[in-house]
Amino acid sequence: MKEILVMIFCMFLAATGHAKTNFMKQSEGLAQWIPLAEQGDASAQTKLGILYYKGDGVPQNYAAAKEWLEKAAAQGHAGAQRALGFSYYQGNGVRQDYTVAKQWYEKAAAQGNADAQFQLGGLYYFGYGVAQDYTIAKQWYEKAAAQGNTDAQFQLGGLYYFGYGVPQNYAATKEWFGRACDNGLQLGCDGYKRLSTRGK
Repeated sequence: MKEILVMIFCMFLAATGHAKTNFMKQSEGLAQWIPLAEQGDASAQTKLGILYYKGDGVPQNYAAAKEWLEKAAAQGHAGAQRALGFSYYQGNGVRQDYTVAKQWYEKAAAQGNADAQFQLGGLYYFGYGVAQDYTIAKQWYEKAAAQGNTDAQFQLGGLYYFGYGVPQNYAATKEWFGRACDNGLQLGCDGYKRLSTRGK
């Protein structure tokens, strides 16, 4: 179970799809986003940064990703701040630094970015760059889960399953796994099914 929790913590930057039609749309969008980004549009800068980070429609280029994301983050764009946090968490194009990752996540989370809230929860859950604290992890997971973040919903289920920072509670585990499942996370469906099979 813990291996699954680690795996989903790394899924938050997954693309919505890598179909050929999506690739073409991203390539076509570059013609619009580049001039907007150069004019200072923070949303366009963020989109470009993420495309360069993932190599989606452009050659992967972490340096270019960092440059565009920093420009957008300086304007307060929460998505760019969250993406920069992830760059420092992973150490892609920058020296890995959990403390800097946390700083960027906090900026985005303060603006209500659910992914950043989830990722902050992960830092506290695993004790990366901070003292491990399941109670604080739970608080961040709850904020993200309230916005429909399925990974956070699944993680909350895991906290109740293991009794990390909360009393062990299989009913609460099943409830959170069920919510994640209802919102489209297969891991939640699988967890819910396993608990049902065991009569929990």
